[in-house]
Amino acid sequence: MAVRWVPAVLVGGLWWWAVLRLALIPERTGLVEGAVAAGGWGLSLLPVHAAATKASPHRRWGAGSDPSGRRMRPRPDEGPHTA
Repeated sequence: MAVRWVPAVLVGGLWWWAVLRLALIPERTGLVEGAVAAGGWGLSLLPVHAAATKASPHRRWGAGSDPSGRRMRPRPDEGPHTA
């Protein structure tokens, strides 16, 4: 478990170094610090919570569906009376 946190801590430390260097001594910073800071900020915008994972056996089903994934009742905008 600790092994997978080591790279994250190192990359996070590198990002903080670049951001603090840009903030505290901007006249002595260069392209590397700017690229590291911008790249880290860009990565923070990725929706990592939406990454595909292996389904848990304890996963809850969506509202209105059974374990097979079929809907049990139609949505209000579905049915024979919709255009």
